[in-house]
Amino acid sequence: MDLTQRLLDGTGAAGAAGAAGAGDPGDPGAVWAASGAMALTGHADGPPLPVGPAVTTVLTAVAATLARSTAALGTAVAVDGPALLGERAALSGRGRAGRIAVGGATRLLRAGDGWLALALPRGHDVALAAAWLGLDAEPDPDDPWPAVAAAVRGRPVVALAADAAVLGLAAAAVGECTDGRLARAEPHGPAAPCTDLGGVVVADLSALWAGPLCADLLGRAGASVRKVESVQRPDGARGGDPAFYALLNTGKDEVSVDLATPAGREALRDVLAGADVVIESSRPRALRHLGIDATALLAGTGRTRVWCSITGHGRDAAREHRVGFGDDAAVAGGLVAIDDGGLPVFCADAAADPATGLV
Repeated sequence: MDLTQRLLDGTGAAGAAGAAGAGDPGDPGAVWAASGAMALTGHADGPPLPVGPAVTTVLTAVAATLARSTAALGTAVAVDGPALLGERAALSGRGRAGRIAVGGATRLLRAGDGWLALALPRGHDVALAAAWLGLDAEPDPDDPWPAVAAAVRGRPVVALAADAAVLGLAAAAVGECTDGRLARAEPHGPAAPCTDLGGVVVADLSALWAGPLCADLLGRAGASVRKVESVQRPDGARGGDPAFYALLNTGKDEVSVDLATPAGREALRDVLAGADVVIESSRPRALRHLGIDATALLAGTGRTRVWCSITGHGRDAAREHRVGFGDDAAVAGGLVAIDDGGLPVFCADAAADPATGLV
């Protein structure tokens, strides 16, 4: 069963905490307003907007479970779950912009039969968008959105998302993810229970927000975290707000590996073999290209007992090639607010990233 649904039903650990009162969010609307996330939701020239109560209910319950579980393991980690959705913007000073994401790189575009979230954060994305839409000329790299929006309007939204995925663009139709297969735990065999995080080693191969937040929470609970980066492609968050990068990564041991060399790839395998927990946010084929197999590591004689894979759309063959960032992934799951005109706007700032890191 989908993890989020278990939380909502109260059958998972976090749901049980909420039902028992440990994570009771009280009035979800008041929690949302107080979190700072509501201030990031809506049009710049309009009022901040509410979202469904499930958002604050789930995030508050998960945060309560985190606090209780980490306390039992030695060091309690207390966070305000809903407030995580506004943490980056609070540091950068950015605000809500309706159908332009708080971060600025993603927009909600009207298609022929629905709405599409499209992210263009990377230097080559504009050229990919031109190929995706069959444009005669590449859009203005300084402002590609008018040309892209005009080309998207009138086309079927599901086909647009599918074609974008083939080219490696991060795009998603509003609410397209309905099958509940994305958040799941897969047991690969027995493991002794963990009673103390003091001796646990976490290899953090992830980047940007979700994975680094997950690793940071484990580090705050007492685990030893090694942040592993490729010399060729370091964490893209290094190019963003230094204060936000420091918030997620201070206290981690930094390990740089040259994946272009056999020695670098062997060094990466050694790090993984010596880790109890691996967190990664790569598409599965990228790791296979490096000769890294999560299932083999879990089944081998090394230390690895938990492998946390954070992807935009899952690890199965039909989806593993899809790129996803926090705003478009949230839109895919239906995590949007609705304005006075009945149209979708972005919910907080890249909501899927901090929510995933916490879960």
